[in-house]
Amino acid sequence: MQNKETVLVTGGTGFLGTHTIVQLLQNGYNVKTTVRSLKRKNDVFEMLKNGGITSFDNLKFIEADLTKDKNWDFAVKDCKYVLHLASPFPSGEPKDEDELIIPAKEGTLRVLKAAQKAGVKRVVMTSSFAAIGYSINPENHIFSEQDWTDPNTKIGPYIKSKTLAEQAAWNFIKTEANPLELTVINPVGVFGPVLGKDFASSVQLIEQLMSGKMSATPKVFFGIVDVRDVADLHIKAMISKEAKNERFLACSDDSTSLPEIAKILRLQQNEYTKKVTKKVLPNWLVKMLSHFKPELKSVASQVGIIKTISNEKAKTILGWKPRNKEVIITDTADSLIKFSIIK
Repeated sequence: MQNKETVLVTGGTGFLGTHTIVQLLQNGYNVKTTVRSLKRKNDVFEMLKNGGITSFDNLKFIEADLTKDKNWDFAVKDCKYVLHLASPFPSGEPKDEDELIIPAKEGTLRVLKAAQKAGVKRVVMTSSFAAIGYSINPENHIFSEQDWTDPNTKIGPYIKSKTLAEQAAWNFIKTEANPLELTVINPVGVFGPVLGKDFASSVQLIEQLMSGKMSATPKVFFGIVDVRDVADLHIKAMISKEAKNERFLACSDDSTSLPEIAKILRLQQNEYTKKVTKKVLPNWLVKMLSHFKPELKSVASQVGIIKTISNEKAKTILGWKPRNKEVIITDTADSLIKFSIIK
């Protein structure tokens, strides 16, 4: 199956990036992808092979960095669509929030300006639930695409960076980008099968539970979604007329918690899940410990808070069907075993 349309995927080495490239190639698109260094090409080839790709004839790599102008005009040339998935994600709290905010915001505008100049039809941008769900009291509230996180409230640097980057994108479209179209996808915590050693930091939670590094689980509740479903949603949003200038929340039908994920893993009852803890940390203890362990601060602020998140818009408008949490968690765990990430 050959489709002559060319799609640029930014962030080709990423967890979502590789899964999206797999689906685009399987659907017959020509794909260009940006990587910060061409030295990573072979890593991407390896992950795509693990995802079932056997021919790379329709794939091209371009070296481009979100913080620099170089090569972006070349990257978007002859592309009908751009899937902007690349974004900085911290391994820890940065000393200065601008370390995250500036590249996220400026990188997004760099991609949009290059796309507009090249006559791209539509950019589909990966934002986050972070840009939706952190300024409204979750009690009796159902979070939807109508909601926005207020960047002027007390929020972490990552949440702020995602919010400001998305706001900058919409502002660009509103003020100067006609006829460029924008669609934004706002995923919750992204899990699902890894294709190699590169995977989302959310998947590290499963790895920490299975390896016994997490000796007890705090009662933190969050939305969950499969990486394969997020990739699928980007492609659906790319080609649907109804998706023009809309945002879509990407989440499974049901939220989960760390104790529940541990329980789902233990149900697998194999040698790899024996180390998964049964201990649950009381909320007061997490809050107390956060005074001594700065890395627990963001966790402490969320313990016990349950957010109801609606995925109705993506299902109704785009016919999207997300996997359930049991499948997502089990498939994630199986892939960590398959690639010897858990020994």
